[in-house]
Amino acid sequence: MQVTIGTFNLNNLFSRFDFSADVSTAAASDVKVEERTAFSFDDPSGFKLRTYQGRLVRGKPEKERKLIAARIKRMDLDVLAVQEVEDIDTLRQFVREDLGGLYRHVVLIEGNDPRLIDVGLLSKLPLGGVTSWQHTPHPADPSQPVFSRDLLEVEVLNEDRRRRLFSVFNTHLKSHFVPFTAPDPDAEQTRANELRRRQCETAAAIIAARTRPNSRFVVVGDMNDPPDSPFLAPLVGGTKIKLSSGLTEAQETRPGPGSPPPPTTAWTERFKPSGKPPVYTLMDQVWLSEPLAAKQSAAFIERRTKVGGDGSDHDPSWVVLDL
Repeated sequence: MQVTIGTFNLNNLFSRFDFSADVSTAAASDVKVEERTAFSFDDPSGFKLRTYQGRLVRGKPEKERKLIAARIKRMDLDVLAVQEVEDIDTLRQFVREDLGGLYRHVVLIEGNDPRLIDVGLLSKLPLGGVTSWQHTPHPADPSQPVFSRDLLEVEVLNEDRRRRLFSVFNTHLKSHFVPFTAPDPDAEQTRANELRRRQCETAAAIIAARTRPNSRFVVVGDMNDPPDSPFLAPLVGGTKIKLSSGLTEAQETRPGPGSPPPPTTAWTERFKPSGKPPVYTLMDQVWLSEPLAAKQSAAFIERRTKVGGDGSDHDPSWVVLDL
């Protein structure tokens, strides 16, 4: 059987519900605002709204939602790992209404990010066990979870549910973002890089403990670094587990936009520093265990049509496996 599996950062897929007009006319005692709390009709005190740093979290604009939905429909993958989704209800509604029920199985467990962005999984194939590793610390700081979001482990089964085809480990590693108010931006960047390295060390240890040399598994997600980054090396460098990049010879679904063209076709994220040329990075990666790497027959990147992106500033990538 042929199976396609990929990854896509949906770029802040928050709930479309926006009650700001109602809130502005409501008495203060009727409105209850909570950080990272889902909207609820059954709270006797009134509305519950999601906020971040004191601001109302607004839904992803319909135009952008339709764009990412169109891209997902064009790919029509069997299994799609996603990042930057608000919660399970938002993801289910997106699948039901924007994707027309394309996926029967939807997974998301809320993780650690205060910005409300979580990782999830969409699948046409049946799923087995689902495990969140969000509470796992790094030995250097055993009092704190190491993952900014989560490391989500999901078993993918065959149609009659009698056999596990492979396991998926989906993650979204620490970004390079440095707050504008940071007193020491260089130190903050160093801290972010070190956290990303610790996340990779922890992920590698978890995966090594959960798998065997002959196990079929995929590691996917927004890695927030290129594949050859030293900060990703503990995970993808083969120290504890052996992985092969599934995107080494990935084909673009169309030529990338912009002039002059990017120096490489192996990119999924574009960043334009002020006064400098744009940087193109393969952030959204698919890594295969050795038994699955032997089954790979193709790889693709669903290329954007606009320089800034089509509904997301990331382009999805995927592999084709002949199992």
